[in-house]
Amino acid sequence: MGTYEASAPSGRGSGPLGTRPGKIIAVHLSYASRAEQRGRRPANPSYFFKPSSSLGTSGGTVERPAGTELLAFEGEIALVIGTAARWVKPERAWDHVAAVTAANDFGLYDLRAADKGSNVRSKGGDGYTPLGPGLIDARDIDPAALRVRTWVNGDLAQEDTTAGLLFPLRQFVSDLSQHFTLEPGDVILTGTPAGSSVVSPGDVVVVEVDVPGTSVSSGRLHTTVTQGIRSFSDIGGLPEADDKQRAEAWGTPVVPEQEEEPAPALGEELRAKLLRAPVAGLSAQLRKRGLNNVAIDGVRPNIPGSKIVGTARTLRFVPNREDLFKSHGGGYNAQKRLFDSVGSGEVIVIEARGDAGSGTLGDILALRARYLGAAGVVTDGGVRDFGAVAATGLPVFSHGPHPAVLGRKHVPWDTDVAVSCGGATVLPGDIIVGDDDGVIVIPPALAEEVVDATLVQEDEDAWIAEQVGQGRPIEGLFPLNPLWRERYEAWQKKQ
Repeated sequence: MGTYEASAPSGRGSGPLGTRPGKIIAVHLSYASRAEQRGRRPANPSYFFKPSSSLGTSGGTVERPAGTELLAFEGEIALVIGTAARWVKPERAWDHVAAVTAANDFGLYDLRAADKGSNVRSKGGDGYTPLGPGLIDARDIDPAALRVRTWVNGDLAQEDTTAGLLFPLRQFVSDLSQHFTLEPGDVILTGTPAGSSVVSPGDVVVVEVDVPGTSVSSGRLHTTVTQGIRSFSDIGGLPEADDKQRAEAWGTPVVPEQEEEPAPALGEELRAKLLRAPVAGLSAQLRKRGLNNVAIDGVRPNIPGSKIVGTARTLRFVPNREDLFKSHGGGYNAQKRLFDSVGSGEVIVIEARGDAGSGTLGDILALRARYLGAAGVVTDGGVRDFGAVAATGLPVFSHGPHPAVLGRKHVPWDTDVAVSCGGATVLPGDIIVGDDDGVIVIPPALAEEVVDATLVQEDEDAWIAEQVGQGRPIEGLFPLNPLWRERYEAWQKKQ
């Protein structure tokens, strides 16, 4: 096999290659673990190009541009071509690989929509392809026995081996050589396993490629994330982050959609009637229909006089356990996903097991829910930034304020499932009504009947209160005896 001779370093970011490659080709999905996480498994490899100006070296930095939020790392195995390859068969493809090293295929998910699949801007930024620090001679290794690992701030974030690839490394060389000549110095980034996620300014990402059980290693490739001060202008596509990009950038596993009957919508006429109906009256009508366990106990409004009416979106917290919080508490977790997807007129109902020992939301999440038009939040836990949450104007019913962050007591676990909040079972789509008397849960199928009966009773109670206010005794008037009912019905006809 011809060897790849590295010349003296030239140009910014050439690193262990010595000179910039003519081409950097990157593979999309290639590891089974990543494919499972993304919920799609390709039948064949697919590729995109990265500019050679994106190269970086170990110990360097990568900038997150101003106005963006979703810079993600991807630890990868990089192949360095040693001799020209054109129409190479798979069994001979490895002969054309001179070296293997570690790479970090950084990407800015905020620009993926603007790129429309090309990855030119989202993956092509300066320093977005650090390589090194050393090269492993390809002749000395079995390409099926390599391992790639990635650490973020010292914590292991990714680990997989080439045994977990959907396609062997030599297939990439052979496949690409069908379409164009792979030239000496060209680099192929072979994809990333599960565990890729978002990093922030100050984070240090380390990638290493090695052969487990031996001393063969690329060395550890260090990159520090910095904060840029310049924003993109409107001369081109601007950064934009949506729920899908956030989920993919943070590495949130795809949850298969379940075929369920959609919850009935809360029409404007019904909503208006529920806004007029007091919780105490609705509770009485539910009790008449045999529903005694529909009150969410112990919660009070952060803004006295608040009224909430809406359909339930649910969030379930489980008791904090350190390993579970590490896997489910960070990143684009269940809590953030729900507050980012709540719809207009919906109420977020949080199961915190009645434990108010830490906040279950704060002002940032409240602002997001308010912006999206949420009708309110009900939690049987605590609220952080209590005054700031109240200042957003979002009605929140809770057990009261608490300064501690989420990880003290709770792990955000899942959303849109049956939850227990304040001793009441709440299903997604249930109707939630709250006022100064508390919060109740109304099964959607009963809502129209219950609110109509409540408003009828409210009119009657208002007339009774007027009579009592004029000095009439309560006996026979509350509740109405036949004589007083006749008088009330006569008054109604006049009205």
